[in-house]
Amino acid sequence: MCDSVVLVTGGAGFIGSNLVDALLERGYLVRVLDNLSTGKRSNLPDDPRVQLIVGDIADRDVVDDAVRGCVAVVHLAAVASVQASVEDPVGTNRTNLVGTIHVCEAMKKAGVKRIVFASSAAVYGNNGEGEAIDERTEKAPLTPYAADKLASEHYLQFFQRKDGIEPAIFRFFNIYGPRQDPSSPYSGVISIFAERAQRGIPIVVFGDGQQTRDFVFVGDLVHVLVQAVETTEVPEQPVNVGLNRSTTLNELLQAVGDVCGGLPAVHHEASRAGDIRHSRACNTLLLRHYRLHDPPVALREGLARLMGR
Repeated sequence: MCDSVVLVTGGAGFIGSNLVDALLERGYLVRVLDNLSTGKRSNLPDDPRVQLIVGDIADRDVVDDAVRGCVAVVHLAAVASVQASVEDPVGTNRTNLVGTIHVCEAMKKAGVKRIVFASSAAVYGNNGEGEAIDERTEKAPLTPYAADKLASEHYLQFFQRKDGIEPAIFRFFNIYGPRQDPSSPYSGVISIFAERAQRGIPIVVFGDGQQTRDFVFVGDLVHVLVQAVETTEVPEQPVNVGLNRSTTLNELLQAVGDVCGGLPAVHHEASRAGDIRHSRACNTLLLRHYRLHDPPVALREGLARLMGR
């Protein structure tokens, strides 16, 4: 058994717990730091190789203890809701930016170099409208959540220059898959649509449904994150994680209906503040440095896995 410990902040959440499973398969010991505000103990396996620390990423002492003795940190902990950041920008900043700075400071103290960081496609705002967004696209965060993610990227690069940490920064597009909680305000549109379709509850679409997203199955993302933990060198710039595929919400609804055998009533309401119209990743840089599953999980297959079909 490998005795190397990887810290996963937010590891009891949707993406984090899927990553924990993958790291265990690779032979790592896994330490999870999570305040369980959205993560769940039940997402984590009953395995002696997993240590759960229940604590806040904005608590410096807790973070120092969690980082100590690790070979790498995967920093996923965040208030991931755009709407929550609009309603509580100060609280969101405390978690999303201050928490990231605490992680970097703790790594410096502990001599840990590698950090894999979950940034977001939200940093681009509405730039790249109708085009595949590459990493050079102008940044135009529209919400406190997006601003905090972009600021965190800059802080990570500062600590890289100052203290030699090795940040692998990924701008996630729309990730979906098992353990995404449809009842949570932080949840993605796929899990909400799927849960409502399965229960026969009317589905609400904000806007006309022609807005597009680049959906990535969580297993494909996790495959990349594990590589970023293990690789000798990481890219010098942030990397998009997407499939370079556009799917409208209306197309998504059709796919959900195909998997479920039908849809309940669908109602359209006004678009929400901060919502982005179109988002599709240019993933050339991703494919240059990392391997995706060949082929990546297709949308209908991913929906079937999410819904246990």
